[in-house]
Amino acid sequence: MSSPWPPVDYETQTWISAAAASGDKSASLEQLTAHYDAAIPPYIARLTPETSTHVAGLASDALLELSRFDAELGERVAAFAPVLLRSEAAASSQIENLTASACQILTAELGARASSHALQITANTRAMRVALSLADELSPATIREMHKMLLEGQPRFSPGEFRKEAVWIGSRNDSPVGATFVPPVWTRVPQLVDDVVAFAGRRDVSPLVSVAVAHAQFETIHPFSDGNGRTGRALAQSMLRRSGVTRTVAVPVSAGLLADVDGYHQALMDYREGHVDPIVRAFALAALRAVANARQLISDIDAIRTSWNTRLTARRQSGAWRLLDVIARRPVLDAKTAAAELDVQVPNVYPPLRKLVEDGILQSKNEHHFGRVWRSTELLDAIDAFAERAGRRQLAS
Repeated sequence: MSSPWPPVDYETQTWISAAAASGDKSASLEQLTAHYDAAIPPYIARLTPETSTHVAGLASDALLELSRFDAELGERVAAFAPVLLRSEAAASSQIENLTASACQILTAELGARASSHALQITANTRAMRVALSLADELSPATIREMHKMLLEGQPRFSPGEFRKEAVWIGSRNDSPVGATFVPPVWTRVPQLVDDVVAFAGRRDVSPLVSVAVAHAQFETIHPFSDGNGRTGRALAQSMLRRSGVTRTVAVPVSAGLLADVDGYHQALMDYREGHVDPIVRAFALAALRAVANARQLISDIDAIRTSWNTRLTARRQSGAWRLLDVIARRPVLDAKTAAAELDVQVPNVYPPLRKLVEDGILQSKNEHHFGRVWRSTELLDAIDAFAERAGRRQLAS
């Protein structure tokens, strides 16, 4: 375990039941009220986390791999950044049991009818984009903006606003009594968020240690009514970008966490008990797994893209050739999107799309109440294979 780190303290709170709130006079006093313990997280802005030598080494190795992978892409970042960003958003959502295929997610991005999970994952992608764009402006306001994008269209969760109610993990849905963990009383949230943002802005803590600890502290605070995990992992991406570890892409670290979700959740619990090592170790291993998996995905995409060069029979200067790079970034597209990418009128994009279908590079389908879309099943299969590899349970090490 790590060097001493202040554990979470607790305070007793009174829960007023729905019966009491409704004025039900037939209920007994015991049925009307109950007590539970809410967390009092320590303030960490001026604390310096220390890890064991082994975990510090893991974190150092992970930082090196993250930076190396980011640099490897070089000028090709435009081709792969969108795919990697979606992969991170999908993996982060899958940790919360929100799953959808690559085809469903990318079709939802176009505006076609989609499952609730696919829509929530596309919202998470938008939140990730906001997190990266605001990396140099990390503040409580930018965190609220991430959350607003994540839960846009779900007013019951007050998108972009800190909670003003109790939340809890585990137990019943209607009461925090007996819950596995109850985050702090909502009145404590603003100051605690200010504190974790101050910690996240420090330059004297190793970047991956800083990311892991800030994430664990954020999850302990649980500042929102819903979407805390996804917002917290978007915050981690923002911190990696701000620190300069990743300068061009969002390395799908959440895909690494997916390999051991139970271990990740246990590391969060250990953090609340005053142990830093487990959460830093979880993030370091996740980063190493994510880089290896992302390299495989890029290799698969490269192989598919190369095969297109031998299969496409159109003239080299045609729109069909120009669409190949677009498809590599967006494996599902409609005519309007394709036309915008080529900067042509919509009618002019149909001939190259037909040629790509004839040569087996794209497949077309009519989406109900939306219209025709074109997709590369090869690329979609490669992205789904990435997700499948990410979700495979890893043996303890």
